[in-house]
Amino acid sequence: MKVTVFGTGYVGLVQGAVLADVGHEVLCVDVDEAKVQALRAGRIPIYEPGLQPLVADNAALGRLRFTTDAAEGVRHAEVLFLAVGTPPGEDGSADLRHVLAVARTVAQHMDKPLCIVNKSTVPVGTADRVAATVREGLAARGLELEFNVVSNPEFLKEGAAVADCQRPDRIVIGTDSARAERQLRELYAPFNRNRDKLLVMDVRSAELTKYAANAMLATKISFMNEMANLAEQLGADIEAVRQGIGSDPRIGYHFIYPGAGYGGSCFPKDVQALIHTAHSVGLRPVVLEAVEQRNAAQQRVLFERIRAHYEGQLQGKVIALWGLAFKPNTDDMRAAPSRTLMEALWVAGASVQAHDPVAMEEARRLYGERPDLRLCASPLQALEGADALAIVTEWKAFRVPDFARMAELLRDRAVFDGRNLYPPELPARYGLHYVSIGRPVPAAQGLPSGRR
Repeated sequence: MKVTVFGTGYVGLVQGAVLADVGHEVLCVDVDEAKVQALRAGRIPIYEPGLQPLVADNAALGRLRFTTDAAEGVRHAEVLFLAVGTPPGEDGSADLRHVLAVARTVAQHMDKPLCIVNKSTVPVGTADRVAATVREGLAARGLELEFNVVSNPEFLKEGAAVADCQRPDRIVIGTDSARAERQLRELYAPFNRNRDKLLVMDVRSAELTKYAANAMLATKISFMNEMANLAEQLGADIEAVRQGIGSDPRIGYHFIYPGAGYGGSCFPKDVQALIHTAHSVGLRPVVLEAVEQRNAAQQRVLFERIRAHYEGQLQGKVIALWGLAFKPNTDDMRAAPSRTLMEALWVAGASVQAHDPVAMEEARRLYGERPDLRLCASPLQALEGADALAIVTEWKAFRVPDFARMAELLRDRAVFDGRNLYPPELPARYGLHYVSIGRPVPAAQGLPSGRR
């Protein structure tokens, strides 16, 4: 099947590459000439495990191509995906200008029946706006061509997007068109062999499903962080509580890890967009507002712990930071807790020495060269000359550190763990003052003989 994908970000590039990998003829369109040239040369603009060889292999076979020519993209397509960005506006609403711009482009160039699939995360009612935009554009050309606008939201996790796309647990299709449903069943047939994963529903329900899914996951995270803060006040251990409630099959273990708050490109903007949607229809979304408020406060928890430890005197302090990306296995720093922490430390007069396995270039792009930020080649290098360590991202590389060496390098032997990576007694055994989320702070012991 001939497929066009408008947009080559996380969603569009992964979806295009995976569809090409099963034999579809995929043409990806982007307005960024430099990005398209890089993709043609096999250079991937994002870090996503497994994506680079997938793109390179299918490009070499001629099944995956890249262009800036929108007209070529529209003419190529039997199925056309909209996978462009929908950044949040100042009021939290989703900015649809890129989606509607592509809809106008489609209307300008289409010359045959077309199935238009909205893959971008968009508010309820967007499919109607896309359809109206296309109809208006066709009418201006004096044409009447059959087309359908389908909602087919993505459920990819950054860091596991390729695997999620290759082995989806469900494929949501929002349409009232039998023709469009047949086309998408054919498109997704290679991913639908062992059981029927397609959930066909009306368009508005499909649009809401995406927001509801992300809002539910964000709610679980904020709820657990609320419980972590309560556990600290009550002298309980949130990790024991997590296991106690996670063993209940009605709750499960997923997304109940306490920490430094959620970030990334989806949860923050999708919760805000759903809040805005609720307000637009006269409903106050009390739970969603609480989720967002809890997360905003939680992203400041590590800074508040560090400031309290130093009794507000952070001027001249050097804080090592492990983890810049909002989660492991990605270089995405959008709305990352690390940014909240670093920016608060800088305002307080401290400097940061940071290491992340893949997000260093992204941090350099965001912040440039500045005297209060040093990007370090290794976790240990980040500790050299630092007063304390803050752990923000749960990369595997941070799971088993050399605590003895950590205690030797950190001037104040203080560790603030925003992801609860270690049993509290373990760093304490090496004389480290260890503060985590929702757990008692153990008394630091003396270093083993022969150390320091």
